[in-house]
Amino acid sequence: MSQWQPDSWRAKPILQQPVYQDAAHLQQVEQKLKGYPPLVFAAETRALYRQLGDVAQGKGFLLQGGDCAESFSEFNAPKIRDTLKVILQMAIVLTFAGRCPVTKVARMAGQYAKPRSGDMETIDGVSLPSYRGDIINSFEFTEAARQPDPQRMLEAYHQAAATLNLLRAFAQGGLADLHEVNRWNMAFVENNPLKSRYQDIAKRIQESLEFMSVMGINSTNTPTLHETTLFTSHEALLLNYEQALTRVDTLTGNWYNCSAHMLWIGERTRQLDHAHIEFFRGIHNPIGVKVGPSMQEDELIRLIDALNPQNSPGRLTLITRMGADVLESNLPRLLRKVKQEGRSVVWSSDPMHGNTIKATSGYKTRNFDAILREIQQFFAAHDAEGTHAGGIHLEMTGQHVTECTGGAYQISDEDLAQAYKTQCDPRLNADQVLEMAFLVADHLRVA
Repeated sequence: MSQWQPDSWRAKPILQQPVYQDAAHLQQVEQKLKGYPPLVFAAETRALYRQLGDVAQGKGFLLQGGDCAESFSEFNAPKIRDTLKVILQMAIVLTFAGRCPVTKVARMAGQYAKPRSGDMETIDGVSLPSYRGDIINSFEFTEAARQPDPQRMLEAYHQAAATLNLLRAFAQGGLADLHEVNRWNMAFVENNPLKSRYQDIAKRIQESLEFMSVMGINSTNTPTLHETTLFTSHEALLLNYEQALTRVDTLTGNWYNCSAHMLWIGERTRQLDHAHIEFFRGIHNPIGVKVGPSMQEDELIRLIDALNPQNSPGRLTLITRMGADVLESNLPRLLRKVKQEGRSVVWSSDPMHGNTIKATSGYKTRNFDAILREIQQFFAAHDAEGTHAGGIHLEMTGQHVTECTGGAYQISDEDLAQAYKTQCDPRLNADQVLEMAFLVADHLRVA
């Protein structure tokens, strides 16, 4: 660790990075970012670390969710508010059902870069650089728009700062009041085709809040009923941006990535001898890594030891993304190996990425039932191995989009065109997310 520096990743092989045409401009932007204030603070990050430490020891649950890729053009207060609202709604259902604290981590205020399966994209015989997220290039399919532009990192920083400012205001200013949140849940239940399935838990939450009010416990004298703590996260893919926002904490002397409280490494960039592992091993944030079906047991142990050599609870979250058809035959062997080796990790399920398909209508989509099935298999595998199913990781939005099929409202392939707005991967909409929360709650009650 003594040899680690924020820029030591630059000497390693690296994947999924843009090729900037103007190196001098890139360096100027990086230097400018280094002088900007941190977006998050080390003390906040340590608080998340402690909460995830409890999750790793079976005393909590991680709820992580938000946009697949945040968009500069759709940056506005209602969108931020609506995504936060659905996270809060999920959290209260899961907290009540699981009888344990739920740590809320949003994929917001930094989720601007996306890995791609190919460097080039071809449409009608024209090939251009792939869209890699608004922090790198633009979604429009023109040669100028698809050229990587360093200036976009500054725009990403300013939008992240404004998003964080609004999230903190909402979290502390009454939007997170449990009475309000459960009223939203009650409205969801009343309007849902599967109303009777969810009525019981929503009403019991309301009865609990009313009982506390009778006992004199209310939002005025109990701050935890009126406000909440929300953390931010994103895939730390563009290391030029991440390095520029990595700072030394004056209290501890440790390095922290101050672009978000939690960062993760994707399935495509987790090579042990590559740049992303090198960068992540030196920062003191809680971190995550995506684990796909091809992961082998010994490879996973080497990865854990590279990223969490102290075996510190809360440091590392393993985010499984395997697919409903293969998780059942792949996850148990990994759970068994990690348990046998005595490694302390948070296990979280990303049921989205392994279940992406192309609909007959031509849209990339995901089916609600497949997503739910992977979550159910995730819980079942942990139950069988005696380990803790520690969380879920969803690509979702508070908007009423039509990007994933199925759910109580039975969105079909033909319905996708009605409100397909994502610039990258399909997201669960507000109703599907709440439906998922109530269904996951069934498993938390059993567990």
